[in-house]
Amino acid sequence: MGYDLLSAFAPHEGELIAIRRDIHKHPETAFQETRTAALVAEKLRGWGLQVHTGLAGTGVVATLKGRRVTGDKARDGRSIGLRADMDALNLQEKNDFAHASAYAGKMHACGHDGHTAMLLGAARHLAADPDFAGQLHFIFQPAEEGEGGARVMIEEGLFEKFPCDAVYGMHNMPGTPLGHFAIRPGAMMAASDTWTTVFRGTGGHGAMPHMGSDPTMAAAAFVTATQQIIARNVSPQHAAVISVGHIAAGAYGSPNVIPSQVTIRGTARSYTPADRDLLERRLNELAQGIAAAHGVSVEHDYLRRYPPLVNAAAQTAIAIRAATALVGADKVDGDTEKLTGAEDFAFMLERKPGAYILIGNGGSVADGSCHYVHTPHYDFNDAILTTGAAYWVELVKQELGVS
Repeated sequence: MGYDLLSAFAPHEGELIAIRRDIHKHPETAFQETRTAALVAEKLRGWGLQVHTGLAGTGVVATLKGRRVTGDKARDGRSIGLRADMDALNLQEKNDFAHASAYAGKMHACGHDGHTAMLLGAARHLAADPDFAGQLHFIFQPAEEGEGGARVMIEEGLFEKFPCDAVYGMHNMPGTPLGHFAIRPGAMMAASDTWTTVFRGTGGHGAMPHMGSDPTMAAAAFVTATQQIIARNVSPQHAAVISVGHIAAGAYGSPNVIPSQVTIRGTARSYTPADRDLLERRLNELAQGIAAAHGVSVEHDYLRRYPPLVNAAAQTAIAIRAATALVGADKVDGDTEKLTGAEDFAFMLERKPGAYILIGNGGSVADGSCHYVHTPHYDFNDAILTTGAAYWVELVKQELGVS
């Protein structure tokens, strides 16, 4: 059945490639996806779907009601959401193919162009033959890349306007074999939080450090001590990461001046609410204690950004069944490793049961036969467009009974 479905998408592969490459060539970053949203809405309306625009500024939601009536109120009234992200990154593309970015400093370096095209492909197919019970909401989300577009859509009434009993997401994965799928129940991606610590002292002459207070020593001790949180506070059975991504102090041309201020910024990643609380608390305690020990002051701020992405067991099982029916059990990893990256689909999974699956983009990152996401040479693999679109359709069959 799965392979017949893949064959059904073959005649439309060229159209999906054209859509994907058009979006890639015209990348738009968080909450600026006006051209992309207009293209998406135009396609959906052309296929006869009910389309709502403007949620979270540039978000698009299309609704499709199934024609089947089973007499089972629970099934006939069931509604699921399928989500794709639309935004690009602030990154200069270094590819030289014809569909490379036409906009300086902006690039589809994470495959959201492909995600959008795959969900459009599924919408086209299902609109032509809506042989299922209940209804679908195709959710095209802005601003996944760091700006929390999913959270904004929810705050603006996504699930009140478009009730969903379950929600599903999908992301491409370079280095995973072409068209394979990977998923796991429970925590699959980490929470991603940002912290900023500013140590302040008097500074002074580099030849006479005893005449002032030196915040650089406190900063150095703090950077080293952050790793003790992972080594000695987080359970060895858990996973967590604290990384320093920015340090700023002094003036390059004045190495003989001890600066009066050092700013450090970084991220903290974890998979459970308890570990997230632990990281926040211990970072603050370390900052305060080290500042006191060095005779300087400190300001510490911890910003919770994306929560951990947690797949519901029931919906994960449905996603596995759909992928298996499509490509075979040997191409589906139902217990893949956790990822320390973050994804704002997690906000939707906090509100509704659902599952987030990875589709292999092919190649190998190690031997250079493919480039990982968020790099200037990355490109989504057009060869998985029909597989991804067909997965969505097979998932609807599993959830709502498409024949």
